[in-house]
This record gives sequence, C-alpha cells and structure tokens, in this order.
Amino acid sequence: MLAGGVLVGAVNIYLASSLLPTAVADIGGAGFYAWNMTIYLVAMVIATMLVSRLLARWGNVGAYRLGFAVFLVGSLACAASPAMPVLLAGRGVQGFGAGVLSGLGFAVIRSALPRRLWTRGNALMSAMYGVGNFVGPALGGLFAQFGSWRLAFVAMAVIAAACCAVVPRVLPRGERSDARAPVPAVSLLLVTAATAAVSLAGILPGTMAMAGGIVVALLLVAAFVAYERRSELRVFPRTTYQAGSPLKWIYLTLGLLAFGVAVESFVPLFGQQLGGLPPLAAGLFGAAISLGWSLTQLGSSSATRERAVRRLRIIGPLLLASGFLLQGLLQREDTPTWLVLIWVPVLFIAGSGIGLAYPHLSVAAMSSTQDPGEGRRAAAAIATVTSLSIAFGTAVAGVLVNLGDPSMLDSARYVLFGFAIICAIGAITARAANRSSRPEPAEPAAHTPLQQGS
Repeated sequence: MLAGGVLVGAVNIYLASSLLPTAVADIGGAGFYAWNMTIYLVAMVIATMLVSRLLARWGNVGAYRLGFAVFLVGSLACAASPAMPVLLAGRGVQGFGAGVLSGLGFAVIRSALPRRLWTRGNALMSAMYGVGNFVGPALGGLFAQFGSWRLAFVAMAVIAAACCAVVPRVLPRGERSDARAPVPAVSLLLVTAATAAVSLAGILPGTMAMAGGIVVALLLVAAFVAYERRSELRVFPRTTYQAGSPLKWIYLTLGLLAFGVAVESFVPLFGQQLGGLPPLAAGLFGAAISLGWSLTQLGSSSATRERAVRRLRIIGPLLLASGFLLQGLLQREDTPTWLVLIWVPVLFIAGSGIGLAYPHLSVAAMSSTQDPGEGRRAAAAIATVTSLSIAFGTAVAGVLVNLGDPSMLDSARYVLFGFAIICAIGAITARAANRSSRPEPAEPAAHTPLQQGS
C-alpha cells in the first residue's frame, strides 16, 4: 500500500504528458500545454510539506484515505473536463493528492514496519519513482492511441478508490492528536514560489529567461532556508539546521541524486536526433535510467553493515556522474547503431548510482531523531526534496539544451557533462553526512540468531 501510493503519484507525473496532445485536439487550450507539468509539480511539493500535520491530525489510515480521496476527485475532474482550464485545475487537485501519498509513504513506514525493514521498505517505495517514469508515458500513450484520454483518468480514479477501500485493512491506524498544529505559511509560500519559478523556467523562451527563472528559484530557496533557521514553525525538522547535524547533508545528497533523474526527459530527444531512433525505441532508451534506479536499489537495500552503507552513499553519486560523463563522450552526429546500443547499459549504470545510495540515505533521514513527530517530518521531507529536485533538474536541463542550440550534439554534451559535474557534488555531501553521523544502533539481540541464520 505504501509503494502503491508513491506509484500513483509517480505515474501521473508523466501520464498526462502522453495524453495531452490528444486532449488538446479534443478540448483545445494549446496555449496552456506547458502548464500541465508545472501545476502538478507545484501542488505535489506543497502537499508533501503538510504530511506530518495530516498524520498528527488524522492518523495513518485517515491521512491515507484523504490522500486517495483527493487524488480520486482530481482524476474525475480531469476525465470530465470540458475545457483546458478545468483539466489544469483537476491536475492541481491530482498533484496535491499525489504529494500527500508520496510523503505518507516515507513517513508511515516508521510505524508500519519494524526498523530492520526500513531500508527495504524505502527501496521498494523509491523504486516506484523509476517504475512510474516508465509506466506513465507508456500507459498514457496506449490510451491516447485509441483516442480514449478520458478513460485513462477514470482508470486512475478506480485504482484510487480501490486503494482507499483497502487502507484500513492493511495499515496500522497510528497515533492521532486533537491539537491542530499551526501551518508554516511563510515556509510554504517560499517553497511554492520557488517550485513555480523553476517550473516556469523550463518553459520560458530563450536561454537568458530560463537562467533568470532558475536564479530566482535559487534565491527563494535560500530565503526559505534562512527563514526556517530562525522560525519556530518549519517544514523540515529542527535537527536539519543544527550545527554538526548530518541531516542537511543527507537531504542535499538525496536532492542531487533526484536531480539526475531529469536527464531521462531529454534522452529520447537525443536518441531521435542523434541516433536516428524511432519515438518508441527512443522512449525506452530514456527509461534505462529509471530501470537501473529501480532494480539496483532492491538489491542494495540488503546491505546492513555500517561500513558498506557509508561506502554506498558515496559510490552512488560517483556512479551516477560517471555514467553521465561516459554517455556524453559517446554522443556523435549520426551515431552508428552499434554505438547507440551501448547507450542503454551506460544509462542503466548511471541510474544504478541512484539505486545504490537512495534507500540508505532515506533511512538515515528517518533515523536522525528519536522524537516520533520530528521523525515523521524528517521522513515526509524526503518526498519534498525529491519532487523539488526533479523540478529543478528539468529546468536546468532545459537551459543547457537551449545553450547548445542549434546543434543537438552540443546540447546533448552540455546536458550530460553539466549533470555529471553537478551530480558528482553528491559524493562530497555524502562524505560530509558520513563524517557528521554516528553509527546506527545495533539491532536488538532478539534478531541476532535470525540474522546469523540468514
């Protein structure tokens, strides 16, 4: 159920993108085409920042049912849309529900699973981002091919309704509090503005305008951090801003890993223009990063020794950056088929870097405090960091593509080399997190015979 909630949100990030050309032909609104992703991502980021308060107010079951219900309403609104503005409003409601579900997945794991399964649970949930990046476009394209774009949203509403009905049977209810925690309105406003600025930067005409949008977004993020450090009402746990705490470095490393995912949005473009691939094959090439991310982390989550875990946190960003660097070196005009085929394992290796480190960093964030409330906030913030980083990555990639225009080869190299440099910084932040963190407490003695037997 936790993984399903994350998957619903991940699938819908790209589902509508595949359906939109067919929807525009039906209801019009081509001028609002680019707003589809922007509105969804902004609503999703806002929702992830409210998860800890929803859990405190409604408990696990109530918060999950609320998330699925909101997503269901948004899906039905999209399906029934008579015009593009209504569709965009529905996407906003969908995005809010998806953000709640994504944040809940990481926050509820603390009470739904024993500590020894946190890493595997996190690996399964974060793998859903990779699965969604593959399934979303394919599912949307399938419905669009038959001209049934409305049925795609109906199908998502049916899935949400089924999950909503099953939630009470499979999840612990969790603790509830009648006290209503105040909403950190200023923090929410600053992050919302930053998300909107970076999302709009990706669709602005001209390299300078796009770069300006990213600069504005970065300034808003800096203002958010400065405000949170001084405020009593915050989105991130208090520990994040304390001197010597590893949590800020953990979030930065998670963000740099998620930042790299944005490359796969442009791999199909490079595949078609440089490799001569048909659209379907180029799309599958783009999914190689997600495939590497999803499959690798299911295996890496088995690592439990402290030394191995610390190494994986550093190796992950280095592998991601190395994959992008090698992929950049493989770009050619009119790339021969044999060289194009090498792209797949290289992109898979790059995605594997995310899978090696992501689940262990997620557990490190969850384990950063013993306070249950702060722990839920730390876990929910993983989804906030991931969504915000993907939005930033997409905008930066758009700027780099424009920078290489009109040469597609230059655009591809700018994107891949640029992301290699940025993602490599994750190894530095991971080392800082390792230096700041203390070794995790050993498992209780009751588990030792089982571990030895395994």
